[in-house]
Amino acid sequence: MHRWLHRATCAPACALLCLGVDMAHAILRTALLAACAAALPATAQAGPTLDAVRAAGALRCGVSTGLLGFSHPDANGQWAGMDVDVCRAVAAAVLGSADKVRYVPLDVSRRLPSLQAGEIDILSFNTTFTMSRDAAMGVQVTTPTYYDGQGFMVPLKSRIKSTRQLQGQTVCVRAGNDTERTLREFSRANRLNLKLITFTSSEDVHKAYMAGECTATSNDASGLASVRKMTASDPAAHVILNELISKEPLGPMVRRGDDAWASIVKWTVYGLIAAEEHGITQANVGQQKGNANPEVLRMLGHSEDTGKLLGLDREWLVRAIGATGNYGEMFARNMGPDSPLGLPRGLNAQWQRGGLMYAMPIR
Repeated sequence: MHRWLHRATCAPACALLCLGVDMAHAILRTALLAACAAALPATAQAGPTLDAVRAAGALRCGVSTGLLGFSHPDANGQWAGMDVDVCRAVAAAVLGSADKVRYVPLDVSRRLPSLQAGEIDILSFNTTFTMSRDAAMGVQVTTPTYYDGQGFMVPLKSRIKSTRQLQGQTVCVRAGNDTERTLREFSRANRLNLKLITFTSSEDVHKAYMAGECTATSNDASGLASVRKMTASDPAAHVILNELISKEPLGPMVRRGDDAWASIVKWTVYGLIAAEEHGITQANVGQQKGNANPEVLRMLGHSEDTGKLLGLDREWLVRAIGATGNYGEMFARNMGPDSPLGLPRGLNAQWQRGGLMYAMPIR
């Protein structure tokens, strides 16, 4: 080797020439092994939440005390709704059965503290994803299951059709939450001089509005539709204004610090959204082995084992879809035109149809 070829002055491309042959071979071998290892998908290690859920044999699911379309018990005490279906799908993926769920009804004020304290494994409670919740409250957002926005409900007889017509009017709202904050900010920004009448519970808000103690009430539009259906003696006598004053992406949350569990919840939801995109339904999920779409074969475990990336078996998503159907089936059953709420898909349509429902690629 030439004396002038000193290690300190070597160009990067010639660095190996500066070393002995044996050392160069060793470094090259190590680099190749590292590259090969990085190229291969690793098998996920079970996190503490997954271990605890498996040990208990049941998923503890935090839900509302009763909100039609999201989570509510029927006359026989059986829970139903979009949020309930999320927990059923996760339980099917993790425990092999959608029935292995223990529902924990929570008041709005207790939903986040219960998750933080480890009293539940997942919060599926039409809760808005916000920066403060995700970054500073010990919880972690996953992915939206319903895109909503804050709106207003008024009596039909009021003839109010626009938020501009609410100038100086009274609005019933629950105190101390984001709904009240958004309402005050909207009123100031638009010089509406809204007169807020606040209550400590949602039930008191609904009673006051239905009793005519205020001109309007404000909440997520889907929540207003649920209140109208469940508490109004004549639902047709109340109108939800078309204008929304905020963005409210709703979805399941988990405790911060267990990334493995967050991935399971997130990818279960993505799997249900992708299933609708590819036409996989509750009825035909077991008949997809001959599907020509490589992603379908992969996500259902027919060509690859995606389950090992989550610490699950290869049929995790087959069970989830078989338990609840795809996202579109869930929406139709709980929120859609044929459900008691009768809501349109709107922003919750698939991305190819002008909506925001978009599953990350399963690969």
